[in-house]
Amino acid sequence: MSQTLEPCPNSPNCVSSQSRDPSHQIQPVRFSIASEKAWNTWKELIQAQRNLVTFDADRFHLKATFATPIFRFKDQVTCLLDQESRIIHVRSASNLGYWDLGVNRRRIEHLRSAFDQEIKIQHAH
Repeated sequence: MSQTLEPCPNSPNCVSSQSRDPSHQIQPVRFSIASEKAWNTWKELIQAQRNLVTFDADRFHLKATFATPIFRFKDQVTCLLDQESRIIHVRSASNLGYWDLGVNRRRIEHLRSAFDQEIKIQHAH
């Protein structure tokens, strides 16, 4: 299944696991458990985040909007489940402004870390 995320703009306010530009590139989320379980865990983690404004997901796609804490700027997170490769492609981008001060990269890295931790906990039981 060919799935692509919207490319990042030239501005430094976006990261994507499908970008080839080093300034925008971020690793996808990898998993070794069943795809459905991994996807459900990922969706639950997104929904549990503070500052979540909107959330929409189906079996393979996820879109969420977050508001930044102080100025309430909107950031868009888009994710695609690739069952064959056992990865979740991720993109996080600011809707306004030029520079995001690394917020989008930190958001994805935080989510990846929480996901890895949750999977370890689930496997321990």
